[in-house]
Amino acid sequence: MTPGRGRPTPGSIGRVCTVVVRWSAGRPVRVLALRDELTTRGFDDPGRWWPELPDVVGGRDSAAGGTWCATDVGTGVSALVLNRPQKPTAEPGAASRGVLPLLGVTHGPDWLAQAQLEGMASFRLVLAAPDGLTTWDFDGESLTTTAHAEGTTMITSGGPEDRKADRHLPAFTAADAPDGWRALVQSAPPQDDPGALVVRHEEDGMVFATVCGQLLEARPGALRLEFSRRPWTAGSWQVTDLATTRGR
Repeated sequence: MTPGRGRPTPGSIGRVCTVVVRWSAGRPVRVLALRDELTTRGFDDPGRWWPELPDVVGGRDSAAGGTWCATDVGTGVSALVLNRPQKPTAEPGAASRGVLPLLGVTHGPDWLAQAQLEGMASFRLVLAAPDGLTTWDFDGESLTTTAHAEGTTMITSGGPEDRKADRHLPAFTAADAPDGWRALVQSAPPQDDPGALVVRHEEDGMVFATVCGQLLEARPGALRLEFSRRPWTAGSWQVTDLATTRGR
């Protein structure tokens, strides 16, 4: 998940991010988000970073100020953005992909009416809500919308990384969340393999790796958030319970 303007990065840039979502009507939405990024790109831990959106919680990208994963605590809706390989570099002056999760949690399925996609790098936007899971795929020119059935879904960035679903989705489907999902992430250290859950790749003096993980359990009015900058390491996850600010 690269919420910037798509500047050139290593040739393996397609190896970015894994999202697992479990939803069914009447139950909390559960999300695992593993963010893969250049290790030199700074970011802030999840928090309420946007004063105009006091109920929105997410990590904040230091370069562009947006986010890769945001949750509106009041509605229980989470939105996440992943890179796609078709158009890795944005055109000059194009909007950052990091605005998309903020639009998603603010406007829901109507986010597109507020977005400016012209010149933007390709992406996959995930909207995980109490009443459904929807993804939008933008290849740099056209946008495709997919509504996903109830159950457990794994979403990746495309290309070689799609083999993650073949390898890991059955285990996530069978495991309890969040404990079983956390255990799957901790089952192996970072690997130079686009099919691995946590990755580390060095190229041309740059390191591209899994830089954080989030586990979310969201229902309208409440969010249980687990976060780690070393998600493959036991004992590294920090847990925070958050309540909506609405009505205070």
